[in-house]
Amino acid sequence: MALFGLFGNDRQMAATTYAGKESATERRQRQEAQRSARRRERHHRSTAQADRDGWKWADKERERQEGRGGRRGWFS
Repeated sequence: MALFGLFGNDRQMAATTYAGKESATERRQRQEAQRSARRRERHHRSTAQADRDGWKWADKERERQEGRGGRRGWFS
């Protein structure tokens, strides 16, 4: 007859049995927040690298146009 003791005490069982455990909704929200943070970090990292590459290209192009060769030839 233990079955009859289960009816009606759902909230009490949930409060004791699942206390301190993460719910599926909370887990999904946490994982989505982590995914968003990783996306932002990757985007920031890739834009910073693209910016550095752009500055390198601009410096090389400026040197090429001004005729300052650096290591291109024997006498430049």
